[in-house]
Amino acid sequence: MERQNPIHILIWSYCAVTAIGFLLLCCPFAHKSPTAALDSLFIAASAVSTTGLTSVSVADNYNFFGQAVIILLIQLGGLHYMTFGSLILLMGKKKFSKIHENLVKTDFGLPDDFNIYHFLRSVVVFSLSAESIGAVILWVVFLRHGVTQPAWNAVFHSISAFCTAGFSLFNTSFENFASDPALNTVIAILSFLGAIGFIVVVDYWDMLKGKKKSVTFTTKIILVSSILIISIGAVLIFMTNTFGQGVPVISKIYMAVFQSMTALTTVGFDTFPIVSMSHSSLFLLAVLMFIGASPAGTGGGVKSTTIVAVFAQMFSTFRGKRNVVFMGHQVPDYRLRMATASFAFYISLLSLGIYLLSLADSHSLFEVIFEATSALGTVGLSMGITGSLTAMGKTIIIVLMMLGRIGSLSIGLALFPKKDKVDDIGWIEDVVV
Repeated sequence: MERQNPIHILIWSYCAVTAIGFLLLCCPFAHKSPTAALDSLFIAASAVSTTGLTSVSVADNYNFFGQAVIILLIQLGGLHYMTFGSLILLMGKKKFSKIHENLVKTDFGLPDDFNIYHFLRSVVVFSLSAESIGAVILWVVFLRHGVTQPAWNAVFHSISAFCTAGFSLFNTSFENFASDPALNTVIAILSFLGAIGFIVVVDYWDMLKGKKKSVTFTTKIILVSSILIISIGAVLIFMTNTFGQGVPVISKIYMAVFQSMTALTTVGFDTFPIVSMSHSSLFLLAVLMFIGASPAGTGGGVKSTTIVAVFAQMFSTFRGKRNVVFMGHQVPDYRLRMATASFAFYISLLSLGIYLLSLADSHSLFEVIFEATSALGTVGLSMGITGSLTAMGKTIIIVLMMLGRIGSLSIGLALFPKKDKVDDIGWIEDVVV
């Protein structure tokens, strides 16, 4: 057991959790109306991968039991299923085995020297606290708007937002709440907290407790890049999208910020119909979905730190520098190699997914690109084609969502296992690039 590759175990474990969720959602007592088995599998995979793409309406097709199964799958996927098994061991005051430690570190993408005991406690406490506070605020908001079952809707949407899942019990997401500052703010905060990654949360928590004087370089990169990209995206969407006649400027600002946030954090909610957005705004959303959230968080995408590393390497190369320096820090070579490999493999997976989906379905190429980018990035935004996909198209999206949840780097490491020997053939041959 100790020698087993933790990545392989994680892949099979996520598949097993999805299979269990699928079986539960197939039960007749989970339905409001008859639902095809493939659609239940689609919903289960979307929930575990915290994507939010839905081939059928969650509110119309699943009753309270079915919705409870979905939110449980979202919680397991968002907080990483290893967290809950580890929590049980910690409550029983049992020590982790070496394989268990490796599984947790692999699942969250943690460094080898990371204290996982402290990390997991912080993750659980912070996550449940954020979701509880968010649920209370949303309950008040939904009461004010006269929403039926405000308490259940508040809990469901709070967990869905923090886990950047994008599942909603409203068929039009939050489009009816576009001008509500309270809802916009709490959903944005929950999504951002989930997307920035638990490493950032633990970092600031330790600093507040006096265990360290400042946050790590990784935390600085995540916060600076995330806030900067969301801000740029919001400004561009505000400038290039028409939100309709008679819409107040403040509402347009809310919508622009929300859509930029929802794409980058990969939460997948919307306050403005995606299909009504301009082509330039839709392309921008696709770029933001591709970039995605941050490591060790609940979001997907190629990851903000990977993008920063790749671009820092590019600029350093253009300026003729031997070392890659960003924000006054030198980035280690092995991190750059990992970032480049992850970036390239992610593009390869996305390209293959787009090609296969274009073969399986007759939708426009841009709709296919948008759908595939959303699926692999575990975002959940769609131009409205999800429900009309063919059986093969839905299967391709399911695979993309699961690949996005596991991560391109983990998939690559699983497909190409490490070898101990060094490939040194004795001489170096130049190559033109």
